[in-house]
Amino acid sequence: MTSDRDAPSVSVTYAQTGASTKSNELGMRVMQERAYAKRGYQYLLIKSPPASGKSRALMFIALDKLQNQGLKQAIIAVPEKSIGGSFSDEPLSKFGFWADWNVESRWNLCNAPGPDDEPHGSKVKAVGKFLASDDKVLVCTHATFRFAVEELGIEAFDDRLVAIDEFHHVSAADDNVLGRQLGAFIDRDRVHVVAMTGSYFRGDAVPVLLPEEEAKFETVTYTYFEQLNGYEHLKALDIGYYFYTKRYLDSIMNVLDPDKKTILHIPNVNARESTGDKYREVNEILHALGEWEGREAETGFHLVRRPDGRLLKIADLVEDDCKERTKVVSSLKNPAEKHNRDLVDIIIALGMAKEGFDWIWCEHALTVGYRSSLTEVIQIIGRATRDAPGKSVSRFTNLIAEPDASDEAVAEAVNDTLKAIAASLLMEQVLAPRFNFTPKNSGPIKDFDYGEGGYDETKPNIGFNEETGQFHIELKGLVEPKSEEAARICKEDLNEVITAFVQDTPAVEKGLFDDALVPQELTLQRMGKIVKDKFPDLDDEDQEAVRQHAIAALNLTQKARSMAEGRDTGPEEKANTALVDGIRNYAMSVRELEIDLIDSINPFEAAYKILAKSMDEKRLRAVAERIAARRVKLSHEEARELALRALQFQKERGTAPSLTSQDAWERRMAEGVEALRRYREQELSRDA
Repeated sequence: MTSDRDAPSVSVTYAQTGASTKSNELGMRVMQERAYAKRGYQYLLIKSPPASGKSRALMFIALDKLQNQGLKQAIIAVPEKSIGGSFSDEPLSKFGFWADWNVESRWNLCNAPGPDDEPHGSKVKAVGKFLASDDKVLVCTHATFRFAVEELGIEAFDDRLVAIDEFHHVSAADDNVLGRQLGAFIDRDRVHVVAMTGSYFRGDAVPVLLPEEEAKFETVTYTYFEQLNGYEHLKALDIGYYFYTKRYLDSIMNVLDPDKKTILHIPNVNARESTGDKYREVNEILHALGEWEGREAETGFHLVRRPDGRLLKIADLVEDDCKERTKVVSSLKNPAEKHNRDLVDIIIALGMAKEGFDWIWCEHALTVGYRSSLTEVIQIIGRATRDAPGKSVSRFTNLIAEPDASDEAVAEAVNDTLKAIAASLLMEQVLAPRFNFTPKNSGPIKDFDYGEGGYDETKPNIGFNEETGQFHIELKGLVEPKSEEAARICKEDLNEVITAFVQDTPAVEKGLFDDALVPQELTLQRMGKIVKDKFPDLDDEDQEAVRQHAIAALNLTQKARSMAEGRDTGPEEKANTALVDGIRNYAMSVRELEIDLIDSINPFEAAYKILAKSMDEKRLRAVAERIAARRVKLSHEEARELALRALQFQKERGTAPSLTSQDAWERRMAEGVEALRRYREQELSRDA
């Protein structure tokens, strides 16, 4: 079903080691064991992808805190009722643990009748009764927890564990009640907190935690690479953005494969891509798939006969009829049917089937319209990344409107296109192995494979640890972080920096469509500004260390993909070696791997090639012209940043950058100095 115009923008393969699905003697998988080892910390942040077992990890930790650490009770808050089922009773001792997980039915408020967002409602009163009881565990929604804290006060939760699932719903913004309450809990310092998320970045400019609050958390990180590389069955994940003209319904069958188990998210009725009639959209999709033959009485699923005679079962979660919808949802969540691959073929949803929705057989997550939150994209992709027998490849497809120069909404379409590119770049980074950068000749790291001949002190080395999914890469000229906070950022939060960078519209526009671009304008100037804005408390040297580590991680991933494209890998070759070999091949193709070389790479070069394949030449040119039309001269801030870079250049080389230099980046710095001089002359003339 694919052609040159719908080649995936990201395609990652894995080794199928089976490690992430194996359990130790206590019944813990790799991520759970890693989290349990940190159970003694008062504040614990678990960053781990969907399907890695975060819910059960919390059960292990909570039981230890209740039994061995002197805490009275555990309160678990989830974003919506449907996720509350993830914390139902579990016979953990059956698999080797020393206790079972039990939640009395009356204390799982996700199953209780009544609204969650009622300030003085029955569920808030139930929280108060629980706190006064001798029972140990309560499960409720974020909304119930927020209102309970407001009514009962912070001190009512003293000496208890507060666990927040899907932690990315929290932010440090003043209007985020849960974030404000979390800050108050930390200030009082009388509770333990476990925060869990599969996508720590929020996809917007608001941090999840303030730096001083985050510094108090011990972090457990389990990467997508570790999770997918350790699966038994799933070995590849493809991610692509594809374009349509006119109505999405006219193009839906170009990307909806009836032979793949699919979750299809149609656009919100208020979105530009929507026709405004969600029921009609569902009906058109059903008829495009085949001939409708009614509904299955037991499940409420639509029955659609394909032209080849096969009968499809389709779950409609767009349906607003309460009776029918409840029947469909109950059928999908029936524990007895969890391992029944033939239960359903396609699920059509609008706002559901994202966080916490567990359908292990899903092979394709198809989303119509760009989703503004990268967190939402991560959650949707997570629906397709469960491991299941017979499922070797999964796919995420984003079907978006192709910008049309004759369309009044072209500016919005262009922005959606740029955001989709940013999402694919970020997802490739999230799915790649982690990078451990050190200066040249820093010495080998235990358990890393440095290739044929091993570690060599005469050249920069590249090592890979397949078990942890980490690279060790030596870079000449690399600035190392000095402070603990800078070291933590370089180790744990490079994707946070990269997220801000790939969502920076000026950077994306320049990287894709500025023919006169000097890459250092992005890698040094734009990335440098983002790091300064994001981490203002770091000194200049630590900010430069973070910038270098972030741009190195992004550009090496992009170069590895370019080197790996078109390689003919034999059937006996390990599945995940394409990326590893791509980075090694790139390192071998240059004279020396150094930070100046990394800074000379345009991070969006590979993305442009994919965009050019996905969009016809006429519209691609229209997008470039639209962006060029709104491009402005150097701002005062950009000129100042270039002048600072020029000053550093002069210190290092003993001469100022020249406007006539053959080196494009040197010319650009000189232009910045000249522009800043003009700005100052204008300021002086105004003052006069």
